Amino acid sequence: MTNTPVEKAFTIDTSSIKFGPGITNETGFELDRLGAQRVMVVTDSQMATSQAVECATESLRLQRIDHTVFDQVSIEPTDDSLKQAIRFATEGKFDGFLAVGGGSSIDTAKAANLYSTYPADFLEYVNAPIGRGTPIPGELKPLVAVPTTIGTGSETTGVAIFDFKDIGAKTGIAHRSLRPDVGLVDAENTRTLPKMVAACSGFDVLCHGIESYTALPFSKREAPPTPAHRPAYQGSNPISDVWALAALELVGKNIVQAVLDGDYDARSNMALAATFAGVGFGNAGVHLPHGMSYPVSSLVKKYRPDGYPEENAIVPHGMAVILNAPAVFRYTAQSNPERHIHAAKLLGADVSDVGPEEAGDVLSDRIIHILKEINAPNGLSELGYTANDIPALVEGTLPQHRVTKLAPRETGSEDLGELFSQSMRLW
Repeated sequence: MTNTPVEKAFTIDTSSIKFGPGITNETGFELDRLGAQRVMVVTDSQMATSQAVECATESLRLQRIDHTVFDQVSIEPTDDSLKQAIRFATEGKFDGFLAVGGGSSIDTAKAANLYSTYPADFLEYVNAPIGRGTPIPGELKPLVAVPTTIGTGSETTGVAIFDFKDIGAKTGIAHRSLRPDVGLVDAENTRTLPKMVAACSGFDVLCHGIESYTALPFSKREAPPTPAHRPAYQGSNPISDVWALAALELVGKNIVQAVLDGDYDARSNMALAATFAGVGFGNAGVHLPHGMSYPVSSLVKKYRPDGYPEENAIVPHGMAVILNAPAVFRYTAQSNPERHIHAAKLLGADVSDVGPEEAGDVLSDRIIHILKEINAPNGLSELGYTANDIPALVEGTLPQHRVTKLAPRETGSEDLGELFSQSMRLW
């Protein structure tokens, strides 16, 4: 037996959130309130001419805040694209940051803020075992986030994810200091989202909710050596559970309509669900669907989904996550059948006659039902993957300790290989 002490406490951290139509107009007010007078606006080339960016920058002008637009965010950030933003931030000597876009823009702004404030070797703050995982030494400059998708939740979290090319897998930086000071969640910014972009961001929030609710409980994790080393992702806990369940209920009632019909009210509810789930998983964490998603996105071959830039092959993050989810939740259900059944119920499944032994099937079947309704790809094989790719997918998952160690079941290489095999085709 080990005498390693277990965690006895959890923390709940989140950004200040403003939610409502037209709230983007308060961007300038918030950055002025936070003391920023020279702001780096972080977005991508497609968003640079959008109404959201125009509205946000006009708000800065009205507050007489000097600002410069950086519009070179990669749709799926890499270490190279983050370093480009970091150089821009360092040279610009900004005293505040504004991110307008999806999770990629918000995560890029987090990294630019961090490394321009506390310069260091790039791997210094990157999660172990890939990087050194050094805690951020102090407070960062003000950051306001204006999300334009309906799933990332990045406006509430202290996590920045990127594709580390040297290992062909995603990793990230995780620390509560990375959280934006303010998130301005404005459903008006989602009106023009293409269907597949809305679907993938919706898949992301769906998995955020389930994964944080079914993650290893915080009280079963090893206690950190110091408070500074308590991770941003701590395991499921009573407060995160509340936010995760509220998110899942909204997703179950709104995701199909938000994607297929582009219904404004449904998209507004999905934007709210994304923020709810962000508070939940931003403190509890996610587990295997996300851990397995990172190599799926990184090792993409030729797949190009509708609604995304056509110049590069891409597996959107939310798609990479959801296609692994049915197999994973069949696998994890035995750890806590009641939670898996409850998640299925909130997503719209009839669980009146479902017993504990059927928990994994009922949740997985409900997810597959949603995928079929939205006309999502039928498993990893439709993205171009085959059984021959499974060893590389497993290898890309193994270093993702930040999330894989939150799985409610211990998972080794053979287990991951079987889960990827089951994810090749879902129905």
